[in-house]
Amino acid sequence: MNKMITVMQLPVNQEKREQTTWLSSKNENGSKNDPEIELRSQTYALLAALLVTPPNSELINLLKGIRVSEDDRSSPMAPVWDALKLSADAANVEELNDEFHDLFIGMGRGELVPYASWYLTGFLMEKPLAVLRSTLSSLGIERQKGVHEPEDHVAALCESMRIILGQHPEIDFQQQQAFFREHVAPWMGKFFRDLSEAQSAKFYRSVGQLGEQFLALEKQYFSMLT
Repeated sequence: MNKMITVMQLPVNQEKREQTTWLSSKNENGSKNDPEIELRSQTYALLAALLVTPPNSELINLLKGIRVSEDDRSSPMAPVWDALKLSADAANVEELNDEFHDLFIGMGRGELVPYASWYLTGFLMEKPLAVLRSTLSSLGIERQKGVHEPEDHVAALCESMRIILGQHPEIDFQQQQAFFREHVAPWMGKFFRDLSEAQSAKFYRSVGQLGEQFLALEKQYFSMLT
């Protein structure tokens, strides 16, 4: 598998996480101290932060600080991190709010519908959501109080992966693999491809490219270690 790239400190601060994401774990006790797992977990956290709400100036400034070392230039992740940095350099926060609205909210609905049920069945709140809720419950992961969006939103699933990869000591590799294969792999790569090609996407085109390439490496990772 191609190695992950350490490009920056990604936004995984617990206080900010509670402000922007929807899930919590009864057993979340901190990182497993594996650098590669931490990098993968942080990438999921970044994707969740970008997909749950329009990025604010603090997050955009963080993305402007992306640096890929010369040693990492051969990685397939290098060009997508570069593209995200360039998009951040050109970004305007007010315009990002409009872009996010057009992509995911719209008048009635956005250009994209970022839910697993929609991608897998063509409808919202269908069987994939019920199965996901059962799996999350078995892993000790639950929706936070006051949150009304369903758990199969793409940001919530990225947050779920962050929790089970790097922050949950009782979830083993086989459970991680099963969760990814059942709830992420069948649809999320297609979502990110659609995002990278969406008419309304400017900044978010690079987010789609990052997500699609990262998911391809994740599929490779989980298929190799069986």
